[in-house]
Amino acid sequence: MDIIFDSSTLILLSKIEIIGKVVKHIHILIPEAVKDESTRKNWLDARHIVSLLNENSITVERVKGKKILNKLRDDFKLHAVEAEAITLAIERGIPIAVDDLQAIKACKVLNHPFTTAIHLLITLHDNGIINNEIAFAKLEKLSYYGRYKQKIIEHARDKLERGV
Repeated sequence: MDIIFDSSTLILLSKIEIIGKVVKHIHILIPEAVKDESTRKNWLDARHIVSLLNENSITVERVKGKKILNKLRDDFKLHAVEAEAITLAIERGIPIAVDDLQAIKACKVLNHPFTTAIHLLITLHDNGIINNEIAFAKLEKLSYYGRYKQKIIEHARDKLERGV
């Protein structure tokens, strides 16, 4: 399965150390702007993303539709990186993994399929790729690194507990 990733989700999954498991099950595509933003600092998560890029576990693609990109930026007040990721997802006709609130709102308005780092974590758990102990530990890290409302974390914890 192919999914476009925004830098927010890519960085979060790298920070909580499950991006390696994700790339084994999902083909990640990113636009140039996401690559630049997620690798510009010399932090551990950025170095891990660079390693995955070097291994061709993440594919970088160019955005073609500058009109779409500019319209997204204007209509939804998106940063260039998020607009580029959504544009690429629209061009390719595939879902996007995004954790930026404005970008999520844009996806909802555009009726474009999206997922988040929390959804990907729950999917890994539900598919038996990670066990309960690891899933709860990673959720705690997500609650620390992400900007999630407590209600979202509690809902995710409940889903992990029920295995649904």
